[in-house]
Amino acid sequence: MALKTRHWDRLGNGGLTFTELGFGTAPLGNLYKAISEEEARATLDAAWDGGVRYYDTAPLYGLGLAETRLNPFLRGKPRSDYVLSSKVGRLVQHCTPEHRAGVGKWFDVPLRREQFDYSYDGVMRSFEHSFSRLGVDQIDILYVHDLCIFSHGSKEASDTRIEEFFGARGYDAMISLRDQGLIRAIGGGVNEWEVCQTLAERGDFDLFLLAGRYTLLEQAALDSFLPLCEARGIGIVTGGPYNSGILATGAKPGAYYNYEVAPKEVLDRVCAIEDVCRDHGVRLVDAAFQFPLLHPAHVAVIPGGQHARETADNLQAAQAEIPASLWVDLKARGLMREDAPT
Repeated sequence: MALKTRHWDRLGNGGLTFTELGFGTAPLGNLYKAISEEEARATLDAAWDGGVRYYDTAPLYGLGLAETRLNPFLRGKPRSDYVLSSKVGRLVQHCTPEHRAGVGKWFDVPLRREQFDYSYDGVMRSFEHSFSRLGVDQIDILYVHDLCIFSHGSKEASDTRIEEFFGARGYDAMISLRDQGLIRAIGGGVNEWEVCQTLAERGDFDLFLLAGRYTLLEQAALDSFLPLCEARGIGIVTGGPYNSGILATGAKPGAYYNYEVAPKEVLDRVCAIEDVCRDHGVRLVDAAFQFPLLHPAHVAVIPGGQHARETADNLQAAQAEIPASLWVDLKARGLMREDAPT
């Protein structure tokens, strides 16, 4: 069965066609554990062979490693056959071993440190560096990366970075790249919908890659952000659809939620959702993948994968048929917002 696609054309320039299942490359940057070049390539090949045609990356992922691993994979593939996004907001610079970033998070990666830079020059330099690592002729989407509390530690720090992005003209750089046709769309890759809404209210954004904030567990983005996106034709890509794992593994001891061991109240809620899924003969992971796509602003969901077997599982989830009665039952039991589109 072929993967379903969704076409986005907010600007009236022909737009982009996304496969509903995209591929997030953070795990290929040796996130939490190292994998070999052969394993990384096998994972990418499994995704392509399964029909995946949207690939998202960033300089941060493996401190450049994810982008360089995409390079030989994409070389030789017709450029019109896939959609590619990367990110700006960090410069990845050579350093000595004692200054290497991401120790304990990124394994067996180059000696690099990260420097946040949301200025005009910083955006342009990051864009050029990504081209060099990727070896492609076109990057379709450029997201400004991690203007959020999660990344900067407080709302005040997040607000300061947002002001830097607009005041130091990083935003102007992205608009210029789009106006010149060097990229097809601009957006934000962020962990909090509130930050996405701030960006959407202040600028002319096309797409947002929102990580983990519109899922089976969390639907607060329905309050104001997602209606704003619908009104403006802004597309949404959901990253982290499994909330760091718990919606894929289920509520087992030690399951992860938002990058940490899940608290009891989250475990209890996931248990209840699992019970409803079981009653309808549906895998929890399938329901978790399909849920965001029920919202009309969504164009793709991008779970990550370090191994071909994880890619196979994502392909299965993307092609699962979910009975409408499941969503009805979840709402009836108070496990999903009544206003969530189904």
